[in-house]
Amino acid sequence: MLPLNLAFIAENGLGMWAWNLSTQERTLGDSIFAFDHISNESFSHTAIALEKYLHPDDRERGDSEIQALLRDGAQIEMGFRVYRPSGELVHIKSMMKVFRDDGGKLIGIHGASIDITEFKLSEEKLKLAASVFTHASEGITITDPEGNIIDVNGEFTAITGYSRQEVLGKNPRILKSGRHSPAFYTEIWETLAEKDHWRGEIWNRRKNGELYPELLSISLVRDTTGIITHHVALFSDISHIKEQQKKLEKIAHFDPLSHLPNRTLLRERLPLAMHQCLRSKQSLVVVFIDLDELKAVNDKYGPHVGDELIIALSQRMKETLRENDTLARIGGDEFVAVLTGLETNNCTSILERLLQAVSRSITVGEVELKISASMGVTSYPQDNSGSDLLIRHAGLAMYEAKKVGKNCYHVFDLEHQMVEDTRRENIERIRSALQQGEFVLYYQPKVNISKATVIGAEALIRWQHPERGLLPPAEFLPLIENHPISIELGEWVIATALSQIAAWQGLGIYIPVSVNICASQLQQTDFAKHLQALLSAWPQIDPRCLQLEVLETSELDDVLQVSKIMHDCIKLGVSFALDDFGTGYSSLTYLRHLPINLIKIDQSFVRDLLINPDDLMIVESVVGLAKSFKREVIAEGVETIAHSAALLQLGCELVQGYGIARPMPARDIPEWVANWPSDAGWAANNLMYRNDAKAISEATNTG
Repeated sequence: MLPLNLAFIAENGLGMWAWNLSTQERTLGDSIFAFDHISNESFSHTAIALEKYLHPDDRERGDSEIQALLRDGAQIEMGFRVYRPSGELVHIKSMMKVFRDDGGKLIGIHGASIDITEFKLSEEKLKLAASVFTHASEGITITDPEGNIIDVNGEFTAITGYSRQEVLGKNPRILKSGRHSPAFYTEIWETLAEKDHWRGEIWNRRKNGELYPELLSISLVRDTTGIITHHVALFSDISHIKEQQKKLEKIAHFDPLSHLPNRTLLRERLPLAMHQCLRSKQSLVVVFIDLDELKAVNDKYGPHVGDELIIALSQRMKETLRENDTLARIGGDEFVAVLTGLETNNCTSILERLLQAVSRSITVGEVELKISASMGVTSYPQDNSGSDLLIRHAGLAMYEAKKVGKNCYHVFDLEHQMVEDTRRENIERIRSALQQGEFVLYYQPKVNISKATVIGAEALIRWQHPERGLLPPAEFLPLIENHPISIELGEWVIATALSQIAAWQGLGIYIPVSVNICASQLQQTDFAKHLQALLSAWPQIDPRCLQLEVLETSELDDVLQVSKIMHDCIKLGVSFALDDFGTGYSSLTYLRHLPINLIKIDQSFVRDLLINPDDLMIVESVVGLAKSFKREVIAEGVETIAHSAALLQLGCELVQGYGIARPMPARDIPEWVANWPSDAGWAANNLMYRNDAKAISEATNTG
């Protein structure tokens, strides 16, 4: 049996022992042993007890080697594993020497054991590191502090084409592609000096000269004193990723049939081209091209012939344009050309060539086809509109070309420029009015006719024009639609309304106020941030006192993005109402996607509900729809007690309108609130309705 006392190890990692076979005396060195329950006195009885601590796989091997030693050996060195009482596994290395008398008889054994656990662990770590280095799926480069390569792995060779021997002692700059500026590499080294690490994309060159993109990570290795000892770089070839990106970009930005830019890419390129034209003080021309009678070709010969026709005509038109121009296909038979770098009105020859390119006959298979194109033209910055509006203007001009007989082009009406000039003058006048404090807010109360309580007021802007008197919003708001001044005016309305809420609260009157916001204001990505700044200016006001009304007829470009903006505003405490509900074409879309608290039934339906069954049905449907979506509902345009009674019967308790009160200056609100309802007919009517409703409910439940 293996003398397990070989496993006795002192705290310093070394244990020694001796066994005199003549006297059977067994002794251990003077030290504290790993198995702290063993002493010299108990040494002779420990061999069997310690057997349970030896790793099972080492028992038979150890016995065999020791038996051979005792039989005819002189000394042996062996390693084995032992479990401490705590369960920890340690690695032991033992040296054993036997002593014999002159006749060769075994008379004693001396031995020493040492704990080599730390060495074994380090050895395993080195093996693991070597395995990772060899089998890593990334290229690895190790350099000295001066940047000279001292080792690379196999993947380095696979990616770059250089063998290990070819690069040892050389600098990694042998891989430089020449595509990056010196500033690029300077930034890398500055980042390494600051953070000991850099990661990014870089272009390098293989041994065969081929350029390739790689994802590179460089780390500095320092010793315990902080001195740099190595640079370690890990990189992978991302050529396949770049190729995939190109494919995805092509799918996203190019028409699959003609391989021309699509509407998405056109929307990206056109604003850039407009900016460049402004910088170079040249003109840009947008041409909207519609192929005449393409539908007839598809109907007569089939869509496959029509597709081949589009492919051929796309190539013809593209060859007609210059290198810096853009031709995009934005629909089945619709194209847009963007002509850049032109002197004013110097595009006639290009337009004529485009018409000729389309009108020349073309053979598809065995069919000879001849069609034409109608084109609309507008110029920038003469037509000083946004990119989408430029395309729209060119499209409108294209329809004029169709009206006059097709196979021609029509320039967007120059009178439009005069209209724009007038609009700019009006905008400047409105800007001046805002600066001069000519705008005021009137407030129209909103009430609960069932409870006869005032629930709030809507802020309505008016222009106190010095020459024309008090102007309603219809006189000036359409002039600034989609202009930045409308956002500035909208923020003034919110700030003024908050100021008024605070003033009323100072009088002990707590009236929530709703304000109208335009689509351009709401669609600002930082609208919630601006709103928070406005609310912060009035910390004494509960944000729930402010409600923002969005017109149902507003054209929201991205409903989901607007929804996110609204949710950010709701987190601030405000709520939203959908105004003029039912008058647009997006009622259900907005109701489904936007976090609306209140639906406002447009007055055009409320005003005639007593005499028009269709309007009555619409109002009833909107009330039901609001309840289904768990939204509150308020009716505008209530002019009589009879209107209120009918609305109550339909389940609508919240109303506003001339029958309640006309919009009034803020100073008149406190007195009006104190006296409403001044007409006893309102209260009597509401009480009668509530009693009737209760009786009907009881009778229904009894039945």
